[in-house]
Parts: sequence; structure tokens; C-alpha cells
Amino acid sequence: MSAPQLSIKSNLQTRLNDALRRGQDYLLAQQYPEGYWWAELEANVTLTAELMMLHRILMHSDPRNRHSNGKDREAQLQQMARYLLREQRSHGGWELFYGDGGELSTTIEAYFALKLAGVSIDDERMQLAREFIRARGGLTKARVFTKLHLALFGAYPWTGLPTLPPWFMFLPSWFPFNVYTMASWARSSTVPLLVVLDKRPVYDVGVMADELFVERDTALRNNDGTLIGSLFLIADKALKTLDRLGFVPRRAAGIAAAERWVIERQDTPGDWAGIVPAMLNSLLMFHALGYSTKHPYFKRGLDALDRFCIEEGTAPGGEEPQYLRLQPCISPVWDTALGLTALLEAGLVPTHPRAQAAGDWLLSKQIFRYGDWAVFNRAGKPAGWAFEFYNDYYPDVDDSAAVIMSLLATKLDDEEYKLEACRAATAWILTMQCRAGGWAAFDIDNTQDLWNQMPYGDLKAMIDPPTADLTGRVLELLGHWQQRRGEKLYRDEDVQRAIRFLLSLQEKDGAWWGRWGVNYIYGTYLALVGLRAIAPYVDFDMDCDAVKQGAAWLRSVQNGDGGWGETCASYKQPELRGQGPSTPSQTAWALIGLMAAGDFDSESVKNGVAYLLGKQNADGSWPEAEFTGTGFPGHFYINYHQYRNQFPLTALGRYFQNLARM
Repeated sequence: MSAPQLSIKSNLQTRLNDALRRGQDYLLAQQYPEGYWWAELEANVTLTAELMMLHRILMHSDPRNRHSNGKDREAQLQQMARYLLREQRSHGGWELFYGDGGELSTTIEAYFALKLAGVSIDDERMQLAREFIRARGGLTKARVFTKLHLALFGAYPWTGLPTLPPWFMFLPSWFPFNVYTMASWARSSTVPLLVVLDKRPVYDVGVMADELFVERDTALRNNDGTLIGSLFLIADKALKTLDRLGFVPRRAAGIAAAERWVIERQDTPGDWAGIVPAMLNSLLMFHALGYSTKHPYFKRGLDALDRFCIEEGTAPGGEEPQYLRLQPCISPVWDTALGLTALLEAGLVPTHPRAQAAGDWLLSKQIFRYGDWAVFNRAGKPAGWAFEFYNDYYPDVDDSAAVIMSLLATKLDDEEYKLEACRAATAWILTMQCRAGGWAAFDIDNTQDLWNQMPYGDLKAMIDPPTADLTGRVLELLGHWQQRRGEKLYRDEDVQRAIRFLLSLQEKDGAWWGRWGVNYIYGTYLALVGLRAIAPYVDFDMDCDAVKQGAAWLRSVQNGDGGWGETCASYKQPELRGQGPSTPSQTAWALIGLMAAGDFDSESVKNGVAYLLGKQNADGSWPEAEFTGTGFPGHFYINYHQYRNQFPLTALGRYFQNLARM
């Protein structure tokens, strides 16, 4: 290496050292004393609006509910209303994701919640929202869940909603449609709704939505125009007719079964499935059944929702918060696994007390009870991790794999216990492999796509099939075991099935679709990382066309500023794959993917590193307003506030390690 080259390398190393130190300092400052990380999950405003609806219902039913669990719910309603008004965009609508131009159902729910909070329809902001809604077809064009929440107030007819009779609880596991062939998130949200849809309560608070109708035909429609969609509509009409005639077999028993199912799945602190839709719907069910808000089931559920809320600012002239918003979920286990990994990749020693605190905390959150996953996975023994503080029924493969990899890189006082815990969790993950060869998030072989053809499944998120990103994650985990411990925990034929599955999902242009992150950049990075990790142990050729094409696609979509970005719109418009303003998290994913493919020296990689170095804030963090996490493709997205800091630190750390070896 020439003297000028050595000087350039030295200068780059100095800049990287400084960036890594500041990034480490920032992340360590965010760590909680117990050892975990926990950052905000930012989403659209619908769940905050639905919480406003719940509290209005509870206060209408009993004015004493204004003061519950130590909270003034009317004051909270106003705090949430101020938050909604702050988030309204100049076009009058509310967004599904940052910069999307506004979305119909999101805007309808925000508008109606503001009416419930007492905002006048003559307010200029409400007029703008109303114009936005009507210009897009009005209330009848909204999603099913938006209509359901308005039906609770008599603002939309219950007859315009899909029919799901309570006897659905008794359909056997071998039948194509039963509660366990739905994805875990759909299942935990739907079972309580079986009761609500049967009871069809109407809480007359004097607020309607007549001004949002462009047309009055509220009948269900076959929006996809498919034959199966038409058949489902015929079935729905038949069920509605039988209901009008009073013929609903085992109605009382079905309601009791749904009630018991929900009670059994409430975690000790009050959560259901760790997600707000399941929590809100369960409370609506208990209210429809006549439960008091002081009942332990109800009170603990409200406590859980309160823990998911974020207060911001101070209202003028008082001590109350200025704003209140509700997160869709919370992610301490995920944030801790990724945060710990980022710090270790950036040079934190594995025996650092803060790394050990994180590792010990993660071990304390391992789940050793059977959950819904065991209905179709009879071989697995519980040992996984969930996303949240509490979610014992729904551990997931993604979190479990990420936690294990972070623990394998950390040195704890009781190494023997740590390794046994990680082996047990890996064994559980291996039993979650689907017949197709890949892995899904929460269940095995959860692939009944007919659910998405039903009127109820209009979000197209009713199932949890195996995906490229999760399969890449598991392959990375299995490679980690061999790299770090020399332990082969898998059967060769199972890994070969996984590799074949992963390669079968590659697009013609070389990219992979991403289920849990936006989008093709995320899927491609995890596919390449998984293949790189396992390749030395299964004789997989990293110089093959698939890897080259994946790396070439990443380079081809790099932005002129050196970064990478992809809009959430690419889920509905695949031609937008890899296109969007550069973001730190997506740039980091692309860099990690390219380095996994063996590219450390191209101009693409150098420019990507320069982008991350140039975008880092003085305090060691990175800025990112865009939503790069995916809840339901096409319908629900998340801005993980820690992604912008964890992934760039990981990418720069890996690049620095390679540079130091040169």
C-alpha cells in the first residue's frame, strides 16, 4: 500500500473510530439501569384514535369511568386530540407512513375521534379532513376495522360488516378456517371480536358521521373481483339471513368459549399478545359482556394500554401532558438484542458490564411455556423470546434468533447456563421450520391464503407464511453457532431445504421481498447475510449468480448521495423497489448485505460509508423520519426509533473490522 493510500486509510480509520465511539456512547446512554433498551415504535394515528373511542364509550356507559387507574380519561382525550391535530397534514388527511400523501381510513378514524373529543365540524381543520375523505369515496370505501369502530357509535350499520358467528370457536384444527389457521396477530384480535360482532353494541353518544358518506350503499363488496370473493359474499349473506331468523347454533357456548380463550391469554400484567389491537378488542369484548372497569381483567387491560402510551410536553398553565399517543406495540427484547449486537460489532468488549447486564436481562425474558404455536408444532419445546416485556403465548422466531446471536457474542458470568438456554431456543426454532423450507414469525405452515380473500381480511394480513427475511435470519443464526462455538445444531437436509426455499424467492432482478422491514432492501440484506453465515459449513458457493445478482441489485438502487432508501409504497407498487429518500437504517442494511456478499471495496460501499459518517449527529445518533419497519405490508408501517442508531453502528463496525485487517 502506497504512502497516500496509507494516509487515506488512516484518516478513514480515525473518522470511523470517532463515529463508532460516539455511536457507542449514545446507545449506552439510552440503556435502562436493568440492562435493556426500549425505544418508541411510531405508527399512524389510528390506534390513538381507537383508544379515544374506547374511553368515550367507557365514560358514556358510566361517568365514574372518567377517573380510572389514577388517570383523568377526559383530560387524556383532549391530550390525544391535540396530538391528532398536530399530526394532520396540510392536505387535510393523516398519513399511513411518513410522506405518503394521506390515507382514507386513517383520516376517517382521526376525524371521528376528534368529533368525540368535542372538536367542531366547522373547524377549518375538520373541514379539510372532510374534503379529503369525501374526495376519496367516503366512509363506504374504508377498511373493515374502521367501519367496525364507527358501528360501535351507530355511525355505520352493523349489517355492512362481515359476519363471524361465535360458533367459529368450535371449528376443528383440521378445518381450513379455524382460529389457529389465522396469523397470531389476527387470531388474538379476532377472537374477542366474535363476541362484539355478535352483540353488535351501539353506544349513542350523540356523534354520527353522516357527512362522511358519499354513497349510502353499505353492503359488503367483492373488492378483488375474484370468484372466491363472490362465494364468500354469498356465504356472508346466508349467515346474516340465519342470524335474522334467530338461527345461530351454539351461540351462547361460542361466546363463552371466546371469553375463556381471551381470559386464558391475558398475560399477568394485563397485555394480550403484546399488541394494541388485541388489547383494545379484548376490552371491547369485556365491556359488551357487562364487565366492570374495576374487574381485574379489565383493570389490568387498561393498565397495559396506559403503559403503551407516550406523554409529551406540558400543557400551558398546568402539569398535564400536552400530547398523548398510543404505540401499536413495544419492543424492549428486540431493541436490546439489536442494541447489544450493534455495540459488540462496534468494538465493545464482550465482558463489558453493560453488555453483561443486557445479556442477563435477555436471559430473564426467555419463555418456557407452551403457546398457540404448539397447536400445529407438536415437536417443539418452549424456549423462545417474544418482542415485548410480556407475551408468553407468542414468542417469535425473529426475536429468538436475534437474541441468541447477541448472547453468543457476549461473555456472561454463567456461560454454561447461557449456552444451554441458547441451545434450547435454537432447538425450538428448528422445529418451527415450515414444510416449504423457510421460517415464518409466530407459527408453522400458517399459509391458508383464503383468509385474505374473505371480506373480513381486507388488510391481506391474515396469515403468517415463511419469508425470505426470516429464513435468512435463521440461517445466519445457525452459521453463528458454528463460527463462534463450533457447534452444528441442524441437519444438513433441513438447511439445504431452507437455502432452496430462499433462492426460490429471489426476484428476476436479484432482489428479495422483505416482510418485516421496508422492503426489498431489507429482504435482500437478510438473504445475503444468511447465505454468507451458513455458506462455509454447507458447501454453498458465495460466488454463485444468486449472490452476485443480489449484490448487483443493491448497487443499482443506490442514491446519488451515497445512501439507500425505499418507500413503503413499494409494497403496493413493486416498480418502486429500492427507490426513496436515503435513510440511515436502509443504508446500513444495504451495506451489511454488500459486505456479506464479499464487497468491502467498491465505490458503492465507500460512498455508503461516507453517507453514514456524514449523516451522524454530534451526539452519536442518526436522524430518520421515514418509516422503515413493516407491520402489515401495504397497510401498517412502523418507525422504529432505534433502527436509525443500531443498524448504522453495526454496519460501520463491520466495515471497520475489515479495514483493520487489511
